[in-house]
Amino acid sequence: MPRRERNKFVKRGEIIEILIEDYAFGGKGIGRIRNEHGEFVVFVPNTLPGQLVKARVAKSQKKYAECKLIDVLQSSEDEVVVPYQEIPGAPYIKLPIEKQHEYKYQSTMSLFQRIGKVEDIEDKFDEFVTSPNVFHYRNKMEYSFSAIGYSKEKNSDVDEFTFGFKRRGVWWMGENLDKDSGLFDAELEDRLIDIREYCEKTGLPPWHGPKKVGFFRYLVIRKSYKTNELLFNLVTTSDNLDTFSLNDFANFLVSLFGDRVAGLLHTINDETGDRTIATTGSIDLVYGKDKIVEELLGLNFEISMKSFFQTNPKSAEKLYSKVIEYALENKDAIDNTVVMDLFCGTGTIGQILASKSSNTKIVGVDIVESAIVDARKNAKRNNIEGVEFYAADVGKFLTEHPQYKGKIRTLILDPARAGIAPKTLKKIIHLNAERMVYVSCNPATQARDTEQLKEAGYAIKKISLVDQFPHTSHIETVVLFEKN
Repeated sequence: MPRRERNKFVKRGEIIEILIEDYAFGGKGIGRIRNEHGEFVVFVPNTLPGQLVKARVAKSQKKYAECKLIDVLQSSEDEVVVPYQEIPGAPYIKLPIEKQHEYKYQSTMSLFQRIGKVEDIEDKFDEFVTSPNVFHYRNKMEYSFSAIGYSKEKNSDVDEFTFGFKRRGVWWMGENLDKDSGLFDAELEDRLIDIREYCEKTGLPPWHGPKKVGFFRYLVIRKSYKTNELLFNLVTTSDNLDTFSLNDFANFLVSLFGDRVAGLLHTINDETGDRTIATTGSIDLVYGKDKIVEELLGLNFEISMKSFFQTNPKSAEKLYSKVIEYALENKDAIDNTVVMDLFCGTGTIGQILASKSSNTKIVGVDIVESAIVDARKNAKRNNIEGVEFYAADVGKFLTEHPQYKGKIRTLILDPARAGIAPKTLKKIIHLNAERMVYVSCNPATQARDTEQLKEAGYAIKKISLVDQFPHTSHIETVVLFEKN
């Protein structure tokens, strides 16, 4: 067997310094190594043209390498000073929002041209929908405890009680969040130092990643923009739990945030995996209530710690308004017919559509039964009629519910980041709907699905981009497909 030719540019595990020259979809900065062997492409996520970065080579192929960002050594001339602490979850916070939008638009259009084979995609472009809140837009955040921190002075890891976020590119090292990051709740994040000091004074250790031991693991917080309440979930192991007073911790949170504290839950997670909610652990209410209420377009939704809910609710209102606009664009296509809301989750889109169109039957379908239970509760709370929710597999739905056969003229699709599995997409096509409103949080998989939909006779009529996550590479797309 011939020996594999050694890469003449970089090798796996090597740490390199490289200038970022271009931007690709998904926040991948593009650098190039040029030497006597030619030109070699290097991809570094969460970087910008003009930045000089230090990166570790994670994968080395014949023509390109994929790297993990370690540090930004030199900023891009487009970046500006912001009053927030830098965190890995907001790599572009120093980039003016208009420039962020420009990068997201260009890279998404290129994606549909390249993967979806839609050469005239820019002619189909409808609107770039901006987030109402550029800063402090998130309604959920997870903070990690770690026994290993990072010292900027020593430029190395140190043994210390750390509470904040994982250091970029390192799973076992944490960094303290000492002030507002600009993404979540400013008052809360400015008081994280107090929470860290309280926990450290107990003498109980934070989680040590490599050794897989410790007591404090995570603090997960949800926020309601409707009520301004905060719902806390402290995640610990069971080790020495009897020496920690959960009631005292609840009272401490109330002393910091007053009646903003909706409740405190406690989760026991003794698993070694890096997850907040353990599959075998328990979750108990310590103080207050276990849910908060959020409002979207005049409807109220009850949210628990485990519920999926849009992370940027103010922008989600704009997203859903665009979905409803596309669904209602042709009234003749939905009046006295059935609109199927697939991957409906807790039924947000279906309920909003039902509240806007009294002559239409809305059918929400999701394979996750707990989400359907929440959807039915929310519909009852909002007095929404004309919508029914089913926990079912898409492919088997019409067999199990033949009363809807031949009546579904419009589909709303809102799948997870992985997109729609090819077999499932075939089943969706066989529903033979005239129109589809396809919402995606990952345009790469949507562009892939577009090619299969084109082969089935569907064409893109309109596409809008919605900026749900400022300062990140993420963008949501809403695409209206119609059958030729």
